[in-house]
Amino acid sequence: MKKIVLGFVLCMLSIVGAQAQVGQQFPVLEGETAEGEAMVLPESVEGKYTLLGLAFSKKSDDALKTWFQPVYSQFIRKPSSEGLFADFGYDVNVYFVPMFTGVNKVAAGPARKKTLKNVDAELHPHILFYVGELATYRDQLGLKEKDEPYFFVLDKEGKIVYATSGAYTRKKMEQVENILSKEE
Repeated sequence: MKKIVLGFVLCMLSIVGAQAQVGQQFPVLEGETAEGEAMVLPESVEGKYTLLGLAFSKKSDDALKTWFQPVYSQFIRKPSSEGLFADFGYDVNVYFVPMFTGVNKVAAGPARKKTLKNVDAELHPHILFYVGELATYRDQLGLKEKDEPYFFVLDKEGKIVYATSGAYTRKKMEQVENILSKEE
């Protein structure tokens, strides 16, 4: 019984931690896409809702990748120009952000090359490499678990309207979709 209660408390703390930053402005994050385009978030995405996925360890990067195909299918792929769903699609920015911090900064260059070689070219503009310090993001965004990816939906002004963490689940995707469909 104690294990069940402890598990429930830990689960609730992780949910509360992920939701703690909702309503705050996303901190400035400078990076480059896999193709080398410089970007400054949230400035570069203002005026449009944005889905961001952040990862800062090998395990969290692996879990981040579980989101690639579902996010691509739902938010990046262009809808067909014919048929019943021809006009249905989301107008949203999407960026997956591997964060290279501390001693891992030197791995950013090889990781970019590997991404260009191994990841579908349609995803390249949606992968934003960050090289720098983690403390600001860990503190302001509540990035407590290094082995978990963190996802944020930003509104048109760069404020966080939804936050979650972990590998892809259909329930998490439905929550993101619900937020974005209200804004379409």
